[in-house]
Order: sequence, then C-alpha cells, then structure tokens
Amino acid sequence: MEVKTSEPLKLVRFADIDYKIRGWLVSESMPNVAVSWTGGKDSSLALYEAEKLGCKICCLVTFDPGQGSLIAHPFDFIRLQAKALCLPHYLLKVDDPFDRSYEDAIASLREEQGIDTLVTGDIGEVAGHDPNWIVERSVHCGVDVIRPLWHRERLELLEKLLTLRFKVVFSCVKNPWFTDEWLGLELSPDLVKRLREMSERTGLDICGEQGEYHTLVVDGPQFRKRIQIESYSKRVKDSVMYIALENLKLCEKDA
Repeated sequence: MEVKTSEPLKLVRFADIDYKIRGWLVSESMPNVAVSWTGGKDSSLALYEAEKLGCKICCLVTFDPGQGSLIAHPFDFIRLQAKALCLPHYLLKVDDPFDRSYEDAIASLREEQGIDTLVTGDIGEVAGHDPNWIVERSVHCGVDVIRPLWHRERLELLEKLLTLRFKVVFSCVKNPWFTDEWLGLELSPDLVKRLREMSERTGLDICGEQGEYHTLVVDGPQFRKRIQIESYSKRVKDSVMYIALENLKLCEKDA
C-alpha cells in the first residue's frame, strides 16, 4: 500500500512532545483511532492521554504472534477489559517475517475498519529493538502513530496512574529484580517508592520498559465497569513468575 501523501504533515505539541500528524490539529477531532492494546498500565494510560489529545478511539487492537495467550497479558482478560471500556477489540495474528506481517495487519485495520491512526503505549527505547519499528510498519500503510508516553519521565507516569485512580495489578515479574510476593499486588505509593529504591540499587526501569515486570489494569477513569480478579495461582517458568487467572468477574464500579 502506498503511503498517504495527499495531506501535509502538521506539527502537534502535547505533553512537551512534538507529533507529526496528517490533517489534524490538537483543537480538532482525530477520528478513526485504534489503540495497540496489551491490557497493561502503559496502553491504558496511552488510551487516556490520546483521548485528551482529541483522538476518537474506535477500537483496541492486540497483535498475536501465534503463541497463544500471553502469560503476562491473557487474551480472556483483555477481552473483558474491552467490555469494561465498551470498545471493540480485534486480535490480529502476526508471524515471521514480522515486518511484512505487521504491515499486513495494520493495513487490514485501515482497509476494513477505516483506521487512520494507531496509538501505542511505548515509553522509550527497548534494548535490542528499533525504537521506530512500529512507526515504520504503520507509515508504510499510510497510518499515523501517536505515542503519548514517549520519553516522558517514568516517575511522572507512575504518579499519574495513581492520581487518576487506575487500578494496576502486577501480573508478571522477573528475577533477579523481584520475588513472587509482588504478584497480584496493586500499584500504590509504597510500591512506587520500592521501585525507585530498587532502581537506585540495580538500574531497574521503574516502569518495566525493559520487560522487568508486566501489569494488568482492572479499573480506570474510562472503564464503565471494573474487573474483579476473584482467584489466581502463582506460577514459575524459568526466571519468570506470573499469575494464572482462574476466576474473573465484571462488576459495577463503586460509587
């Protein structure tokens, strides 16, 4: 697919970050936007920030590398989140070669759902990965990418999650940074303090951007309902510890 070039790139500034967006200004509505969704804190906060930027979110999209449900972000939980958010959810299969596979998947979003813009929860560079990889895959299809969290201060993002009353649960942690006591805990000021102390000692990324930990969001300002994790078990696989969800319930939010 050819890159869309009929509209000039316009410079948008949001949260001290410059974005090049085709055809829209901050004061205008940005329709037909999808969020790349993992179910964790970063994609949840990116959804919130994108709506503040003026995006009209049409759907959530999860890219599935064909290995089945991910241990840190189970697909059943993600589907329940979509119901809680009252948004359609699409699971898009991707496979090797991933460059072409992602391009085909993103192109299908544009062709079948009319998606013009993809929002991601990327915060910063991940070791061993091209920081512009998803941007290049999307632009090839004529789809813009907005990264509302990109290069923002890690502590600021964690504190914003708490201020906005997101309910964030640790679903997966790794040695040598964590023990299984963290599994199932909800992000709190005390845990943020502990993350900062660990970072000073070990170099841990306090947002887990290098894969040190993963989270699931059970409630937030845009959730119409909340998710209750009624039971789970703790599992270990090599250096990874995670929760295996057993019973989930969609509940009315507290008044």
